[in-house]
Amino acid sequence: MNSVWTLGDWLQYLFSFVLVIGLLLALLWTLRKLQSGGSLIRKNTQRLQTLETLSVGTRQKIMLIRVDDREILVGVTAQQMTVLSPWPKTPQANGHSLETNTP
Repeated sequence: MNSVWTLGDWLQYLFSFVLVIGLLLALLWTLRKLQSGGSLIRKNTQRLQTLETLSVGTRQKIMLIRVDDREILVGVTAQQMTVLSPWPKTPQANGHSLETNTP
C-alpha cells in the first residue's frame, strides 16, 4: 500500500476543503437573509421593510418598520404587536430641523 501523498492529492483535499467551507458560508448568508425578512431577490414593488430590530428580552423586540414613506416603531411579543409611535422623518440635507408628526 502506497502511503506517499503527492502534490495532486494535497491540492485535491485543499480544493475540497475550500469548496465545503464556501458552501457553508453561502448557506449561512442565505439563511440570515431569509430570517431577517428580506428576500434573496429585491422587489421594486415592496412596500413594507424592516429597517432595524432590537431584542429587549427573550421573546420581546422593538422593530423600526417602513411602510411606503412612513416609519413606525413597533413592539413585538410572542402574543401581540403594538405600535409604539410614528418615527419622525429624517432631517433634511440642508440643515432644517426634524418634522414632527402629530396625530
